[in-house]
Amino acid sequence: MKKIILSLVVIASVLTACKEKKEKVVVKEAVKVEVNVVALNNVDTTISVLTWKGNKPTGSHNGTVAIKSGDLLVEDGVLKGGEFVIDMNTITNVDMAGSDGAGKIEGHLKAADFFDIAVYPTSKFVITKVEEVEGKLAVTGNLQIKDVTKSITIPAMISTENGITTFKSAVFNVDRADFNVKYGSKRWIEGLKDKFINDLMEMSFEVKTKA
Repeated sequence: MKKIILSLVVIASVLTACKEKKEKVVVKEAVKVEVNVVALNNVDTTISVLTWKGNKPTGSHNGTVAIKSGDLLVEDGVLKGGEFVIDMNTITNVDMAGSDGAGKIEGHLKAADFFDIAVYPTSKFVITKVEEVEGKLAVTGNLQIKDVTKSITIPAMISTENGITTFKSAVFNVDRADFNVKYGSKRWIEGLKDKFINDLMEMSFEVKTKA
């Protein structure tokens, strides 16, 4: 009986590890932007949003960040370029909304030891290349967080209905340690044991143009 119980524990541990394993997007050096779309200013910032989720051994938190400004260039239904400026002052915690806990989380994320929004009030994603891979879009862009800009490629889709174009990415994982977000990171800090926060952050965009 002990052997059976031990085997079940091992199997459960393996399954849990597999479930929690996440692959981050490949981070490369920022590349030159070929298409300048800044003058378009056609993104509806009232409904466009970046969603996020962070994890640690004791649980997870998720929330949103508003898009401050943005542009999407679409020609004949084909995405050609885009730029999204993210307002880091609007970081919101959703899972504990309305509680003191949410306020503490939001305050900490904005603080100097995390995203340091007093110095870096915005982040940005600028599309540099769009390819179609097996019927889906692979969108490459320069992601800027704090003082670091790196090129990443994320899966996404684009659609237009009633004159409104929607850019929607799949959930992708960014390693915050690549962008000098050091708080609770095992890459930057030794001896954290189980007090660490996972370096991988889940993110996704949903950006809509004005009607």
